[in-house]
Amino acid sequence: MDKIPMTRSGFESLERELGVLKSKERPAIIRAIAEAREHGDLSENAEYHAAREKQGFIEGRIKELESILSRTEVIDPSRLSGSIKFGATVQLIDEDTEEQRTYQIVGEAEADIERGLLNMRSPLARALIGKDEGDSVEVTTPGGLRSYEIVAIRFE
Repeated sequence: MDKIPMTRSGFESLERELGVLKSKERPAIIRAIAEAREHGDLSENAEYHAAREKQGFIEGRIKELESILSRTEVIDPSRLSGSIKFGATVQLIDEDTEEQRTYQIVGEAEADIERGLLNMRSPLARALIGKDEGDSVEVTTPGGLRSYEIVAIRFE
């Protein structure tokens, strides 16, 4: 199977989520199922069906996280330098609006655009990879063509 590149903080975040699911969420849902069973007829027991559905979600997420973590290759961006690549934190200026944004290019499993964690497979990340400070990139987005200037690159 292919290795999944991830930053140390992304790996630790997924490990914490897995720990919470196994130590708190799983036991809590098992208790909720047991309590719902005590209410009698399972065919018309909404609490039981809701708890079983939640259990399915929790178990699925545990399996997904275990799979991701077993295939993860942790990459330390602080050991990197040069042009933009995985792990780089990139400061951009939108050439149309002059709005400044900062993104870190990360793996798919840890991407969260709201927190500035940009999926390395996204159109913007693909346009940035291999570029240097001072370069401009054009990206086709759902809102149309956008142009960005690369102001700074950090590896932290």
